[in-house]
Amino acid sequence: MAQRFGGKYSPSGDEPSQPSAHDARQGSFRGARRTRAGGRVNLLFFAPLPLAARAFGSGPIDLAFNLAALGALLLAAWLTRHGILAQEAYEARKIARRPAFPRKIAASLFTGLGLALAGFASNGGLIEPLIYGVLGTVLHSMAFGLDPLKDKGLEGIDTFQSDRVARIVDKAETYLGAMSTAIARVGDRQAEARLERFQASVRDMLRTVEDDPRDLTAARKYLSVYLMGARDATVKFADLHARAPNPAARDSYLNLLSDLEENFTAKTRALMVDNTTDLDIEISVLRDRLAREGVQLETKDLV
Repeated sequence: MAQRFGGKYSPSGDEPSQPSAHDARQGSFRGARRTRAGGRVNLLFFAPLPLAARAFGSGPIDLAFNLAALGALLLAAWLTRHGILAQEAYEARKIARRPAFPRKIAASLFTGLGLALAGFASNGGLIEPLIYGVLGTVLHSMAFGLDPLKDKGLEGIDTFQSDRVARIVDKAETYLGAMSTAIARVGDRQAEARLERFQASVRDMLRTVEDDPRDLTAARKYLSVYLMGARDATVKFADLHARAPNPAARDSYLNLLSDLEENFTAKTRALMVDNTTDLDIEISVLRDRLAREGVQLETKDLV
């Protein structure tokens, strides 16, 4: 039977106190989806580049129009990418507010403007540039869609409480992003995988809090104080590794992530148990009220 290669100097290592890279990756990819901010979006950055060459082969007026068209189309590509990333973050959350600025809609308008300017620089008329502008706006909207235009998951939820949850989730995601940026400077695949596994446990807690905002009070310390400390530790470890790699510091950092993951996972399970207990109490109270009204229900009717 084939046996997986391993050893002291293999990527996963044989250290008993640390999880293997395979185990870490198994946790880090849980719930992951491929981003749509690539492929066609990348082409948007390359498609208008011929305008730069055409701009310097004509007079000053054509130069100005072609460069303006190039700038508008590159700005549209940038807005499209960030609009898609914002939409993916919106779709990944159960409770989310619509993006404050509709990036993809603005990208469609800038695409139409860029094509209209390019058409005017080529022909000098008004009808053809107008057609290019309208078609470019419509086709971009059809290809990439519109931004989310309404809040999600806020029906029947106290606005103040949902705003608190949204702020905590945004801050937590900022901490997680800073940790990913810092650990990328280290160039240690096992450390990156271990961090991703910890981040998966944090996002489990975030989804639990979004499901029931009443859990925010119990989880607030984890999602603010503890997570901020984890970010600071990650940044310090990355800075230390950049100056002089230290195996002892690396082991301490990985052990810290293991302890944090265990604590976040245990707290998330406790929150879920509390939610189940609350549901059982509500069902019991409802059953008692119905019984006083002379209505008898089977257990399966309330489960």
